[in-house]
Amino acid sequence: MTIVKKDFLPYANNIESGRWYALISYEPFWRTMKERGVTTYALITRHNISSATIDRMKKGEGITTAKLDDLCRILQCTVSDIIEYIP
Repeated sequence: MTIVKKDFLPYANNIESGRWYALISYEPFWRTMKERGVTTYALITRHNISSATIDRMKKGEGITTAKLDDLCRILQCTVSDIIEYIP
């Protein structure tokens, strides 16, 4: 059994509501895509970004730094145009 400190979990617990929420938001990604006129279909078919990666982002789940790098290259942007930290 592996014990992980709460500080290292990808989600934080909202004590008041008892719900879990993501600390990383992909909201900038969706804005950047709209600004650049790029669709998820184009990412999948032209740039070989898997539909599973898009699905993970829609659900607020983690993606690899390699995928972040790919998305930045494709969209010609910085990491802050893809993700933001929600304290």
